[in-house]
Amino acid sequence: MSTTERPRILVVGGGYVGLYAARRILKKMRYGEATVTVVDPRSYMTYQPFLPEAAAGSISPRHVVVPLRRVLPKAEVLTGRVTTIDQDRKVATVAPLVGEAYELPFDYLVIAMGAVSRTFPIPGLAEQGIGMKGIEESIGLRNHVLEQLDKADSTTDEDVRRKALTFVFVGGGFAGAETIGEVEDMARDAAKYYTSVKREDMRFILVDAADKILPEVGPKLGAYGKEHLESRGVEVYLSTSMDSCVDGHVVLKNGLEVDSSTIVWTAGVKPNPALARFGLPLGPRGHVDTSEKLQVQGTDYIWAAGDNAQVPDMVGRRAGNPNAWCPPNAQHALRQAKVLGDNVISGMRGFPQKEYSHANKGAVAGLGLHKGVAMIVMGKVKIKVKGRLAWYMHRGYHGMAMPTWNRKIRIFADWTLAMFLKREVVSLGAMETPREEFYEAAKPSPAPVAAMADGDKSKSGEKASAS
Repeated sequence: MSTTERPRILVVGGGYVGLYAARRILKKMRYGEATVTVVDPRSYMTYQPFLPEAAAGSISPRHVVVPLRRVLPKAEVLTGRVTTIDQDRKVATVAPLVGEAYELPFDYLVIAMGAVSRTFPIPGLAEQGIGMKGIEESIGLRNHVLEQLDKADSTTDEDVRRKALTFVFVGGGFAGAETIGEVEDMARDAAKYYTSVKREDMRFILVDAADKILPEVGPKLGAYGKEHLESRGVEVYLSTSMDSCVDGHVVLKNGLEVDSSTIVWTAGVKPNPALARFGLPLGPRGHVDTSEKLQVQGTDYIWAAGDNAQVPDMVGRRAGNPNAWCPPNAQHALRQAKVLGDNVISGMRGFPQKEYSHANKGAVAGLGLHKGVAMIVMGKVKIKVKGRLAWYMHRGYHGMAMPTWNRKIRIFADWTLAMFLKREVVSLGAMETPREEFYEAAKPSPAPVAAMADGDKSKSGEKASAS
């Protein structure tokens, strides 16, 4: 970390909004005008819409993340967490990955911490659940599912086999529907290489407390998505929830009970709870309360956007809905980040800032290879697309939305190669504990050590008597 006399623009969070806002600020800023500092626990940004495809092996996990230091060479990138913010002194406390926490002064502040998984106090969830918010979880899910197929193919215990081949997904929004669609596809392909595991032996269950799935694309396409998943053998239970999953024993509100080794939790997100320690005005659900110019209410030097912000939807409000807010999706995050970056520069120079206003362009979702749904909004007309064309639209939109041309090219290269090469179905479960095998080989054995010690004592006794 460098010290500077220039004003410091502190960006808390290196996710989608943090990365794009920092890039925009650096692009618009004059040489030497300010120092941009980005603080995040990870040294990379994750493009979350691609996590389901990474879990299915359609995309290399390394291509779903963008290294912050490479993309922001003119910024300071600190790997750590901002734990507290003193607004009176304009000082943030940064806790690095190692070492003592320290104070970092700033002049302008951008809050872009994103969201975390929204969970409930369900017995067993913390111990058994698998989230889908980061690339680590996506890789872990892929390895875990393939390991379950290995277990089922190798065991003679029918209960172990049944538990290994039962997969429960909680949450029917984009993340849940896309993940179960991709993972079911992968498991179907992988089953071809096992002698005693067939797709008919597997049980995929999707649970949602709402009365529909994929609400973002509308009721008709949501109903189509449900019918499509059910046609592939997925059990979909709506208007129900999970009561417990202790030791993998899943109990649903509707009375269904199953044993499962794989419980994936994608039941929504909530703002990062660390926001409560920053002394910022928060909305009823914990989001930072911002104006239409993305400035935090009551301040003139703090901005916020993305999943951790409560941003007014000016298009909806002009249409007569005074309580319209922007939904937490990549479409808004990208555009908010650009407006935020421009407003930070304008605020620093004392110029008027512009409001954020964006009409919804629709939504796209993939449900596995060559399958998807899409709703495109063109003015007052909504075009509904399903099947292979919707899948192409899903890939095209998110492929172009992926930050940097480096990652865009790599993503499209992965997809192109997949047209000619078979899907990889290798489990690398040992990645989670890579040193375990070496430790077992290198650790000293208690028995030989004791014998050696006795031998040393006898030798020392012989020397003593000889002397």
